[in-house]
Amino acid sequence: MFAYNTSMWLYERAVNIAALRNPKARQWRDGRRNIFKRLKESISSTENIVWVHCASLGEFEQGRPIIERLKQERPEVRILLTFFSPSGYEIRKNYTGADFIFYLPIDRHSYARRFLDIVRPVAAVFVKYEFWHNYLAELRRRKVPTYVVSAIFRRDSIFFRPWGGAWRKALHSFSSIYVQNEESRTLLAELGIGNVIVAGDTRFDRVAAIARAARQIPLIEKFKGEYRLFVAGSTWGPDEERLVELINENPEIRFVVAPHEMDEERIAWLASAVKGGAVRYTQVDTKSNFENTQVLILDTVGILSSVYGYAEWGYIGGGFGVGIHNTLEAATFGLPIAFGPKYQKFKEACDLIAIGAARSINSADELLEWFAPLRDDRALLEAQRNAARSYTEANCGATELITADILSKIEHR
Repeated sequence: MFAYNTSMWLYERAVNIAALRNPKARQWRDGRRNIFKRLKESISSTENIVWVHCASLGEFEQGRPIIERLKQERPEVRILLTFFSPSGYEIRKNYTGADFIFYLPIDRHSYARRFLDIVRPVAAVFVKYEFWHNYLAELRRRKVPTYVVSAIFRRDSIFFRPWGGAWRKALHSFSSIYVQNEESRTLLAELGIGNVIVAGDTRFDRVAAIARAARQIPLIEKFKGEYRLFVAGSTWGPDEERLVELINENPEIRFVVAPHEMDEERIAWLASAVKGGAVRYTQVDTKSNFENTQVLILDTVGILSSVYGYAEWGYIGGGFGVGIHNTLEAATFGLPIAFGPKYQKFKEACDLIAIGAARSINSADELLEWFAPLRDDRALLEAQRNAARSYTEANCGATELITADILSKIEHR
């Protein structure tokens, strides 16, 4: 714990130094300035607060169904939503489902005490991977019901290492641990952790809601026209390099490519590399002529999930970096999907491969090999579409189970 607390102190100072040059580090630092003063001015001591913490945007999508169900079941409950990362906070700071949205002060003991003195939550919910030792210890000392949801544990994680004693101790701070699969419950049982419930992943409920509320996008309808559509979401450079070969080999297919980051140099390269012509979403409208345009570059945010609804096939980026992005948003619309080789830590990706609705690729040749049968064989395409759709539908329900359990425990406080 001495090493952990020292690392928190050093991390805070390293970010402050990095903020002189790095925009994200500056957002991290500036978002926490006067944080306790702003919390105190916003939150009354009489508020009935449920605190939900998400590391970043991906975890927010898992926490969001719980937030919205809690508000639906108990409108008088006030939701405090916190983020660790600017990539979550800056995008969702105006989210109307929460009553208060802040950055989480870094996990130092004095900060944890001050934060909880102000917030006084009736319950705390951490999403997936957040195990902040000082916050958890302080919540346990104050006897605040504390939960981690949509968690997943693996044999190679720090909890099962000889030096993971402090992390194992942190698990005892949770009133309930809601895990995604039976393997996680079995692993935790080896550590003597018994308050574990296999609830599944709340993201299935979230993507089902997204599919139900999918927007009509006239510009996408106009671009697609009578063609079949392939959507590549959250792509990075290595993904795009492989996709260009797929695009150029399939001039009869139209493509939407949504880069994960709006890197002007990368977008310019992509537009010049495709032979069938490319335009940017923000530079055209429904009056534009797409006759000689094969690729639409989605250089905007907030509509990708609805765009998947227009497609027959999908590709999910990130698999040549730290890991793939959200596969479920595409799968819920019944899209067979491909992605890069770094997918093993994502249960849903492994499941989709197992049922034949997805494939991992390493090269452009493998991407072409996967796509050609799905392009030419309608029966095969429909079979994979039905498998993807059925998988997402069958795994809904985690939100209802978790919120019912949390609310029952709050009621009896």
